[in-house]
Amino acid sequence: MAEAYIVAAARTAGGRRGGKLAGWHPADLAAQVIDALVAKSGIDPAAVEDVILGCVSQVGEQATNAARNAVLASRLPESVPGTSVDRQCGSSQQALHFAAQAVMSGAMDAVIAGGVESMTRVPMFTPNALPAKAGLGTYMSPAMKRRYPGVEFSQFTGAEMIAKNYGIDKDALDRYALESHRRAMAATRSGAFEGEIVPIEILQADGSGTGEQHTVDEGIRFDATLEGIAGVKLIAEGGRCTAATASQICDGASGVLVVNERGLKALGVKPLARIHHMSVMGHDPVIMLEAPLPATLHALKKAGMRIQDIDLYEVNEAFAPVPIAWLEALNADPARLNVNGGAIALGHPLGASGTKLMTTLVHALGRRGKRYGLQTMCEGGGMANVTIVERL
Repeated sequence: MAEAYIVAAARTAGGRRGGKLAGWHPADLAAQVIDALVAKSGIDPAAVEDVILGCVSQVGEQATNAARNAVLASRLPESVPGTSVDRQCGSSQQALHFAAQAVMSGAMDAVIAGGVESMTRVPMFTPNALPAKAGLGTYMSPAMKRRYPGVEFSQFTGAEMIAKNYGIDKDALDRYALESHRRAMAATRSGAFEGEIVPIEILQADGSGTGEQHTVDEGIRFDATLEGIAGVKLIAEGGRCTAATASQICDGASGVLVVNERGLKALGVKPLARIHHMSVMGHDPVIMLEAPLPATLHALKKAGMRIQDIDLYEVNEAFAPVPIAWLEALNADPARLNVNGGAIALGHPLGASGTKLMTTLVHALGRRGKRYGLQTMCEGGGMANVTIVERL
C-alpha cells in the first residue's frame, strides 16, 4: 500500500462571532484556503482529484455541498469534484483520513482535505432547531433516547461529568484556560503561526474590501488573568465549567494537501509529514466528550507506540476537562500538549478544527525539530478520531 504525505497545510486566523471574518461567505472562505494550498505546493490545479471538506452545520450558506461550492469559488477547474463530511467536531480530521485512504489505495494521487465553519452566518445548532420549527418535534431519535437515557444532555453536561469523574476542580480548569491564552500569545508574538495562517482581507457588511488583512487569531485574550477567568459565571449552578474554560465560537477554514508517492514525484517537493496512523472510535454518547481517552490508547496500541514516543499532542480544547482528563488517563507530558495554545484561546470553528489542529501540529513539529505528533478531539455523539503523523 502507498504512503500518504501532507505537502501543504494552511488555515485562516480564527474570527470571533460577528468579527473579522463575518463578512465572508463560508464557501468563499474555504476557497481562499484551497487557493493557498495550491500556491504553497505548486501543484497544477487540475491535478487535484477531489476536495473533501468537513462542515457541521450544513444548512443555509453551508448547505448543498459546501465542498463543491468552495471548489467552484476557488481557482480549481470545474473538473475537480468536492464532497462534504459531518463527523461533528472531527469533521475535517475525518476528511483528512478519507483523503489519506484515497491516496494510499492508489485510487487518487492528490486530494485536498479541509473544513469550514462560519458560526456567525450559520449559528451552532441551526440544523437541530429546524424540525421543531417545522412542527416535526425533536431532531433526536426516540429509539436512541430509549437506549441511552440522558443522551439529550448538552455537551456542557458532559464536560461537568468528566470534571467530576476525574476530580478536576474549578481552579484547575481556570488555570488551564489561562495557560491556553498564554501559549497562544507566545506563539503569536514569536511568529510561530506565520507560516500556517492565510491572510484574509476583512470585508465590510456589503461585501466590499477594507484593505485590512486578518492574520491574528481574534479570540486570544492578550490581557487574560486568572482573576478575570475565575470571575466568569458558572454555566450550571454548582458546576465547575464556565464559558472561559470552553472553546470559543469561531469562524474559520483550514486544509491540507495529501498525496502519495506518485503525487510527490509529480510535484517534486518535500513533504511536511507522513500519515503514520489513523483510527476512529465510538464511546458513551451521554458523557460524549470522553472518547479521545480510549481512542488514543487504542490508536497507540495499533501503531505499536507508547505515549512517550509522541513528541507533540494536539487535543482539542472543546472544554478544559477534556485535555486535562486525557493527560491523566494517558500519563502524558503537559509540556507537549497544545504547545501553541488551543481552542479556548484560538477558537473552535467546528468543521474546520480537525485540519486546523493538524496544520498547527505539523508546523510545530517542523519548528521544534520533533518527529511524531498525535491529534485527537472529542466529537458529538461520543466519538473521537486519532491521527499520528511523522515529520519528514
